[in-house]
Amino acid sequence: MSHRFAILVLQEHPYGREMLHAMLAHGFRPSLIVEESSPVADEEREKFLARIAGQPAPPTLAELAASQNIPRQNVDNHNSPAGREALEALKPELVVLGGTRIIRPPLLALPPRGTINAHPGLLPHLRGSASVGWALYKDLPIGATVHFVDPGIDTGSIILQRVLPVRRSDTCESINGRVAKLASELMAETLALFEQGEVNATPQDVTLGETLRVIPPELLEQAKTRLAQGRYSHFADG
Repeated sequence: MSHRFAILVLQEHPYGREMLHAMLAHGFRPSLIVEESSPVADEEREKFLARIAGQPAPPTLAELAASQNIPRQNVDNHNSPAGREALEALKPELVVLGGTRIIRPPLLALPPRGTINAHPGLLPHLRGSASVGWALYKDLPIGATVHFVDPGIDTGSIILQRVLPVRRSDTCESINGRVAKLASELMAETLALFEQGEVNATPQDVTLGETLRVIPPELLEQAKTRLAQGRYSHFADG
């Protein structure tokens, strides 16, 4: 990619690993990986590993970075002075989020072409956390969305969006793994649009949908039961 871009990730988070793996497979090499090592990173990584339990793991960030000789910078918080300094030194035109904490406006203001995120859910209907679990619980379609990042939570303008075909053989864990791959492929497609100068974004209607926190365990079990019993309304085969 001719445009300089950086990717922000939590330390060895599978979502960020999947994202970087897809980008490199499509020929998009970030100029810098800014990796956060923190209690938040540890907590988010463990939560996501539980969501994709039993699914194939992508290569590690360390392996991916070494394969392409990509510089890595470690920070204790992406919003910290160290995180800001890393981006100010690079001066990227674009920043890609590969699964992070909420990024604050001072960082969002740095890249002139914006910051983009791949959300593992269909916006604007399900913003926030655990979109697959909530979609199953609420009996909604499942998919992924690439959007510009603004100061809200998953409220930025939508660039690309795609529904994931859900199979009757799927589990909640397999869906989470497949959504991560779909989101990563959409991010690679989005970078291609930036390369071609063909990015079109549609503002969200923020009056639609909900912004949700992590789904409670008892509701997640209900969601998994709905899927296992075939009572989910959006299977690919109808």
